[in-house]
Amino acid sequence: MTAQEKFEVTPASRDDHQSRGDLHGHGWMMMACCIPMIVIAVILFGTGVVGAGFIFIALMCTVMMGLMLGAMDHDARC
Repeated sequence: MTAQEKFEVTPASRDDHQSRGDLHGHGWMMMACCIPMIVIAVILFGTGVVGAGFIFIALMCTVMMGLMLGAMDHDARC
């Protein structure tokens, strides 16, 4: 049997294409995922299926998503 060589694994360094702007754009994309929820809440409110509180909940969910995305460490390396 031969002894296996030990390989050192180092994290890949960031290249010029991975900038903070790219990660910031990802946050806006995640916020855009909240738009259908708000549209559905407005439609359901307009048809009388739910009350105004449902729109408030949908808006607060969007605000909470924005706060969590803003609090994330965008400088961490994967």
